[in-house]
Amino acid sequence: MTTTQIRPTTELATLVDGVRTAVAVHADWSGTARLVAEQLRRHLPSPDVVGSGESDGYQVLHVEPDGSFSIVAIVWRPGQITRIHDHVTWCVFGVLQGVEREELFDADLNLIGVSDNLAGDVSGFAPPGDIHRVHNTAGGTAISIHIYGTDVTRVGSSVRRYYD
Repeated sequence: MTTTQIRPTTELATLVDGVRTAVAVHADWSGTARLVAEQLRRHLPSPDVVGSGESDGYQVLHVEPDGSFSIVAIVWRPGQITRIHDHVTWCVFGVLQGVEREELFDADLNLIGVSDNLAGDVSGFAPPGDIHRVHNTAGGTAISIHIYGTDVTRVGSSVRRYYD
């Protein structure tokens, strides 16, 4: 995979510029997640950023050439759920279509929070304290955009570890 923008749309270009500005502040991971979340709220793209939405799964939309961040779209089929996991870096996500339920866990895997994120909702987090699971609880396809503080094409995934 290449380390250049894969879907060069005006909508995405505006978001990329905003994320560059946020990352350039060089805040700590929590601070960067907050700044990137502000940019995503301002520049949340439409579901059209993933084309027809017919393809499943993980679509890399942009990787910053210096590896400082990646933008990924995820298409979730009804009932699709992740394993409980955490991340290698800060992460910000926004729901473009549908509903995504996020369950948060503490280090002992006790459920400590649940939120139903609707289209337009944006959230972010940074390790530690980022153990979660995501589930499309609605009857239709959900689409979300995720921004990670790493080059996901180089590291293979934003997931640090999975929990049973």
